[in-house]
Amino acid sequence: MADAPNFDIEEGFDGLVAGIDEAGRGPLAGPVVAAAVILNPNCTPAGLKDSKKLTEKRRSDLAAALWKTARIGVGVASVTEIDQLNILRASLIAMSRATANLPVPPSVCIVDGNIKPRLACPTYTVVKGDTLSLSIAAASIIAKVTRDRMMKELAAEFPQYAWERNKGYGARAHTDALDAFGVTPHHRRSFSPVYKRLNNTAPDPLLTSS
Repeated sequence: MADAPNFDIEEGFDGLVAGIDEAGRGPLAGPVVAAAVILNPNCTPAGLKDSKKLTEKRRSDLAAALWKTARIGVGVASVTEIDQLNILRASLIAMSRATANLPVPPSVCIVDGNIKPRLACPTYTVVKGDTLSLSIAAASIIAKVTRDRMMKELAAEFPQYAWERNKGYGARAHTDALDAFGVTPHHRRSFSPVYKRLNNTAPDPLLTSS
């Protein structure tokens, strides 16, 4: 396995290859965000890797560089969609929207994970793709930075939950705030920690499947 993501997968295809990844499947609050990225092989920012392996500042710097050099589409699925459909389906919808929002249609899409969204072009899944493919790594960065920015904006509306720090994940400060202040419109009511606080029972497992 390569030590860092590269273009080996992309070079196996003809035409424009878009890497796709999402951010925000696990949090208790906020949307799920996906990104589709078509890199310019001749002008790719150095240091691209899985967003989880980068500091917040490094992710932000790389995202800024990517917006200047790559073709990017972003897609969002709302909390309402997550609760109505389940998080997996909502994630796939966000990926489809991200691809549709690319400035040019891709010839091929490569998606992190093992489940394909419904797209208009040939689509391939790559397990641990954000560690193997530069395009998917770039998408992971764009999705993460975009969602983090959205959660900081929501934190200004509901500062009690410290979303600017925990990004909606179930950190102690967040769950303590849920107990103290209750559920907001931005919480995923189908997720067990939120559902239990509303109903004193467990949610339908089909709505929380990943």
